[in-house]
Amino acid sequence: MKYIEEFPRPVREIETLWIPLSDGCRLAARMWIPEDAESDPVPAILEYIPYRRRDFTAVRDATKHAYYAGHGYASLRVDMRGTGDSDGLMRDEYTQVELDDAVEVIAWLAAQPWCSGTVGMTGISWGGFNALQVAALRPPALKAIITACSTDDRYADDIHYMGGCLITDNMSWASTMFAFNSRPPDPSVVGERWRDMWMDRLAHGDPWIIPWLEHAHRDAQWKHGSVCEDYSAIECAVYAVGGWADGYSNAIPRLLEGLSGPRRGLIGPWPHAWPNACIPGPCIGFEQDALRWWDQYLKGFDTGIADEPMYRVWMQEGVPPKPEYAERPGRWVAEESWPSPHIESRRLALNADGIAPEPGAEREIVHRSPQRVGLYAGEWCPYGYAAEMPLDQRLEDGQSLCFDSAPLPEALEILGAPAVELELGVDRPNAIIAARLSDVAPEGAATQVTYGLLNLTHRESHEHPEAIESGRRYRVRVQMNDIAHRFEAGRRLRVAISTTWWPRAWPSPEPVTLTLAAASSTLVLPVREPRESDVALPDFAEPEAAPPSPHSSEVAYQRGRSIHFDADTGALTVDVIKDRGRFHVEGPDITYSGAGRDRMSIVGEDPLSARHEASYRITFEREGWKVRTETRSVMTCTKEEFLISATLDAYEDDTRVFTRTWDGRVPRKLV
Repeated sequence: MKYIEEFPRPVREIETLWIPLSDGCRLAARMWIPEDAESDPVPAILEYIPYRRRDFTAVRDATKHAYYAGHGYASLRVDMRGTGDSDGLMRDEYTQVELDDAVEVIAWLAAQPWCSGTVGMTGISWGGFNALQVAALRPPALKAIITACSTDDRYADDIHYMGGCLITDNMSWASTMFAFNSRPPDPSVVGERWRDMWMDRLAHGDPWIIPWLEHAHRDAQWKHGSVCEDYSAIECAVYAVGGWADGYSNAIPRLLEGLSGPRRGLIGPWPHAWPNACIPGPCIGFEQDALRWWDQYLKGFDTGIADEPMYRVWMQEGVPPKPEYAERPGRWVAEESWPSPHIESRRLALNADGIAPEPGAEREIVHRSPQRVGLYAGEWCPYGYAAEMPLDQRLEDGQSLCFDSAPLPEALEILGAPAVELELGVDRPNAIIAARLSDVAPEGAATQVTYGLLNLTHRESHEHPEAIESGRRYRVRVQMNDIAHRFEAGRRLRVAISTTWWPRAWPSPEPVTLTLAAASSTLVLPVREPRESDVALPDFAEPEAAPPSPHSSEVAYQRGRSIHFDADTGALTVDVIKDRGRFHVEGPDITYSGAGRDRMSIVGEDPLSARHEASYRITFEREGWKVRTETRSVMTCTKEEFLISATLDAYEDDTRVFTRTWDGRVPRKLV
């Protein structure tokens, strides 16, 4: 990364800017702006998230927002209501209040004397989500957004459910926000009222896991904020960015297909991170590319970006399976439009003796997966740290129902969403299917390419699931995540099917026996032939940004994943460490530390022994001020219910000043 310190327009930073709302609340913002903006107004760019602008995200915020400001924008990081130093309370993610506040913020920005009257929104993850959602509300001044690692469908493609299956990241994320919502405002900003504000947040900081479990189907909870419900509501220009290693790449091709205004999609090999600073690489000069987007749609300059292909992706090449990669080999390819007329849907039969162009004799195959299939699946949403990627899938394939192709006579490239169409029956009223596509090397190593999940009770509808009839045959489609991948000649395709995928997905209430009709089941591949036009694509610039905020790291960010098997009890435990380290931010003179752990376990072949425990500890310190919060959440189950317990403790100067516990029971509702 190259840090740029001199820009076309000198920049000044306003550490705390108060933005008033119509109900009397004020939101705290940090702004970078050209020094001469009062005499030469500029467009505004808004990033609107709940993660604390003066400490938790302070270091990285400066790299992006000061860069934009130096090129002629007022760039702001606004803490949402109930977070950081902002007034009010946060009740859930993406509430109507959150979105309405953003509309007010945009109107306020557009009316300032230093603003030209046009506004953009940018954000990754939460900020990418609400950029899309606010765009659908059509605030008049909002002309363009950049949304990274986000989704258009909060039920089908978010951290809660996948294919109607409950993913354990739902609990992980709920416990993270349970901890984040306990953080206090800063007394150096809000004054003596900080303690009253903090106690109010603690008193109303209910764990979100309970309502998220209560809404197990695609109901109004998830339709709200899902812009796929009405793509036509978005009229501003949309640049959607993501990575194949991220959990959110599926939304990008759907947005390109569903939207009708100016739009662009970019997917690299990246995890849940901005493309200019992440692993796996290669990284790109994304801030320069973003400036071309802002200049085109906020300033009205012709930067040429509107004439480039709509969809540009990194065509990944095969690699040996590893828990992490510095880079993924491949090349850039592009499509002028999406869906592309250059993608062929190729159907291959899943025969009893393997994958073939034509179906053979039908044969029923009976299979029951052990509860431990999924241990080596890696993280649902890698962030670019250690031990997040899937391991060698042979560790899973021996316990799954597998179909292999013959060695490929020539290279095969795919771009899109592979799927399997399965003719099957199961012996229980509630069951899940995990489907994986792997790239198998001649020596046997199997690298996962993509995967999909389906709760079979959701085979017809995510809104109105139905129990499965034992002994009845069904035809179901399991769509896998979008991907771009090149299978080299001599390698084999492998489809692996399992009825468990722990700890990625919560297990069915009972062990499930699957009967699959081979030859009547199919693999569907989105095949893309290489084209000469790909070679002519312009290169991206090298990564650059503004310098980070002055800081020092006392304990580095650490992330780890370990698996333990107790041969005496049959218990399998997966530990995920998320230690955000300890660092000091010089401007506000504050030291922040935070560490979390997820522990997921299951015993033998008993799916009702599944247990997920998540804990978090966060500390803020400066001379004369020290506060700490500790949270713990536990999720277990019976055949009929999920059982939740949670505890929140808060400390001031090591004296406990608040404690509260919660207990909840939530019907499983065919999950």
